[in-house]
Amino acid sequence: MKHSLATPALRRTDVKPTTRELRWFAQIDRHGPQSSEFLYELTRDTHRCRDTSLRRLQALREAGYLRLPPQQRQIAKAEFNPYIYDLTPLGFDTLADEQELERQCRPTGHWWHGYWVSAVSSAIEITVTRAGLTYIPATRILAIKGADLGIPLRHTKLIPDQLFAIKYPSGFRAFALEVDRGTEPVQSKAARKSLKRSVHQYREVLEQKLHQRHYGLKSNLIVLWVFSNKRRQQQFEAMLIPDDKVIRNTVVSGSTPRFHRTSSSITSALALPKPSTI
Repeated sequence: MKHSLATPALRRTDVKPTTRELRWFAQIDRHGPQSSEFLYELTRDTHRCRDTSLRRLQALREAGYLRLPPQQRQIAKAEFNPYIYDLTPLGFDTLADEQELERQCRPTGHWWHGYWVSAVSSAIEITVTRAGLTYIPATRILAIKGADLGIPLRHTKLIPDQLFAIKYPSGFRAFALEVDRGTEPVQSKAARKSLKRSVHQYREVLEQKLHQRHYGLKSNLIVLWVFSNKRRQQQFEAMLIPDDKVIRNTVVSGSTPRFHRTSSSITSALALPKPSTI
């Protein structure tokens, strides 16, 4: 379904969000911008028609609840990708009338990196829920002690791309999510972020159990790295040592994340049971 990224000149007044569409709003609020594909998958348990979902997303945009971030057209062959939606101030206000907002935990910084993080974490929640497990978002974890996302280290802070937990039949497991698109060096002598520096920082956190002290967690922390290409994953694995058993990684290839590819990759990385058929 083709439409311009520009804001509609006239706002429709005959469109009000339904219960299903408020679930879309809540997913965007919690994770960040979402593509139409991910939003459709979120509510496929109750609404199976993809075309109806696309029409409703366009209507919600024309009514001023959703917007199309222009950055999504800054990659090659962008016209072949699903549209990516974010909430407008009206969308946030409408959701705030129904529930407490969680947008303080949305990814920040470079837009494309943030979108990858929001897509991966959203896919994790959808896949975990379909597998019959409970997904626990960052807002609930940070509320335990009123903590910030960044974990204080000796001379700096380690800020995961995202934080979440899963309730398995055997108990809770907490995860720090790192999404690597290959934009940072594998290692660097300069005082800048690199893959090697991040691994060393997580070792410090895990060895000293700083995550338990900072977040108030009782469970151990597992670090999940998601790479956008296989070569980068291989460079990462070459840096690991036998003690890095709680550092896991997987690959979600492509210029932009797609749902089924992402869901399949994280299912094995998170040791999830096979999702139930919808």
